[in-house]
Amino acid sequence: MANPLPYVSIVMPVRNEEDFIAQALNAVVGQDYPREQVEVIVCDGMSTDATRDIVADFQAKYANIQLLDNPLKIAPTALNVAAASSKGEIVIRVDGHCVIAPAYVSRCVQHLQNNPDVWGVGGPIETIAMSPEAEPIAIAMSSTFGVGGSAFRTTRDKTLLVDTVAFAAYRREALDLAGPYDEQLVRNQDDEYNFRIRELGGKILLAADVQSTYYSRGTLSKLWRQYFQYGFYKTRVMQKHPRQMSPRQFVPAAFVSSLCLALMTSPWMRSPLIFLLGAYLFALIFATATICSRRGWKHLLHLPVAFATLHLSYGFGFMLGMCTLFPAGTRNPAKVTS
Repeated sequence: MANPLPYVSIVMPVRNEEDFIAQALNAVVGQDYPREQVEVIVCDGMSTDATRDIVADFQAKYANIQLLDNPLKIAPTALNVAAASSKGEIVIRVDGHCVIAPAYVSRCVQHLQNNPDVWGVGGPIETIAMSPEAEPIAIAMSSTFGVGGSAFRTTRDKTLLVDTVAFAAYRREALDLAGPYDEQLVRNQDDEYNFRIRELGGKILLAADVQSTYYSRGTLSKLWRQYFQYGFYKTRVMQKHPRQMSPRQFVPAAFVSSLCLALMTSPWMRSPLIFLLGAYLFALIFATATICSRRGWKHLLHLPVAFATLHLSYGFGFMLGMCTLFPAGTRNPAKVTS
């Protein structure tokens, strides 16, 4: 008798994840879904740390884990290589910085089986820190003030249709119709891909019972680089799909450009600059106080810095991207590393 459960491919784009990959793989092999119905494809961007050795250790224990090379070293190329090699009726992306809950696969499958119009499903992610110093970063990345209306980062107990999700499970037919990931997008490839799926008529579901944990960046410099790239590559998404953009995505760049313009012009512009800074500082203090009243006042000094890092890095990245819009059809033209 044929197995009624669909075969699932878990694809993992990774690079230099020695601190996290063992936890990520333990969660993947510990799923409550039948192991004989799952293949795990780790596509590695030529890691220079112990990532590949750790994956090899798991391969020695679990026959359903494969390790493929990703010479171009960025996430979209890894996803394309892994997806092309996968055999699953359902394909699930899981990052090396992510730990999925034990029922992640089974619940994704259930939602896709029960909702024919849904082509992709994911769930809320809980962002946590690996050290006390990183706690304000994790809090900022989980707040509406920090990341805007990103539902999968800020929504916990609701199941609803959304624009995009992280670590999504897709029907094979959806991948066939949408085609490969855009390899120009070092960041934001999920946003762009999910927009394509919605344009084709599919729906994206954020399911409250599909849960995962994401480890935040550990330092402000790493957070700056991450969100600078998000802002930079959002301009490529805008170039391809102007209707994908929402007003909130322009706010950081508008704020940063206003500050720069006021600083570079005549003194009579100082008053608008002071007003703009005052309004931002008021919002920053209010958001920090509101969150600290729930999460603890020990974050009072560091949380505003994390918020400002998120906003300014995204804004500067977006501004640079607007100045260097690159032609369609080129591969990874900007010298911004992943």
